Amino acid sequence: MVLTAVRGALGFLTRLPVGGDADAWEAFRRTPVSIPLAGYVVGALAALPFLLPLPVPSVAALYLVTVVLLTGVTHADGLADLGDAAAVHGGVDAARRREVLKDSQTGVGGALAVSLALVTLGLGTLGLAGTLPRVAFALALAAEVGAKTGVALLVCTREAMHEGLGAALTEGATPTGLLPTVIAVLPVFAVASAAGAGYAGPLGAVLAPLGVAWLVGVWATGALGGINGDVLGAANELGRVVGVHAGVIVWTLW
Repeated sequence: MVLTAVRGALGFLTRLPVGGDADAWEAFRRTPVSIPLAGYVVGALAALPFLLPLPVPSVAALYLVTVVLLTGVTHADGLADLGDAAAVHGGVDAARRREVLKDSQTGVGGALAVSLALVTLGLGTLGLAGTLPRVAFALALAAEVGAKTGVALLVCTREAMHEGLGAALTEGATPTGLLPTVIAVLPVFAVASAAGAGYAGPLGAVLAPLGVAWLVGVWATGALGGINGDVLGAANELGRVVGVHAGVIVWTLW
């Protein structure tokens, strides 16, 4: 069941050719723990450039390209949509923000959100690439697992604003689903320890995305009336950015 769910998670969250049949999708949407488990696969593959004997800028660029190739633009599109909804000015209600959220055209708010996220991730990646190769790999892995755990946090604790992807994932999900999710995160610290990254940096890389996801969920509930696929995608992208920076900062200072 869990393996099928992970296959479904990878089929939905990435561009990996793992197959996205109905059984895998059904298992995925009923198993929130599959989201951080998929993060291990995405994180490990995306972090491989850090192990290459290349100059720091080249390693950072390869990491960014690998992330895009692995995950596509679906999550970034969610961030763009959320940026547009957040940029609506004046005394607008949730219905108006949802209308903007569903608009297929990207406005200034969305373009700014995606641009800032990409630039900020790039700067954080330079910091990662400037550390030891195995440490960079471990921190990048932890940040990805943390970002995916943030998505699972929203799925288990928030209500969907309407029928759709958000509702499909939150339906039947409860806070009790966070227990196996927390357990699923623990192996990342064993990997980090073996890589010489210690525990503080990876802990920061995991916890920071959870805080971001929580804030995104609070804002979405108040401003939009709940979460949807765009909110989940935005939490994933922002979680990765913050996780990378937090991992580098904590590892460097402590």
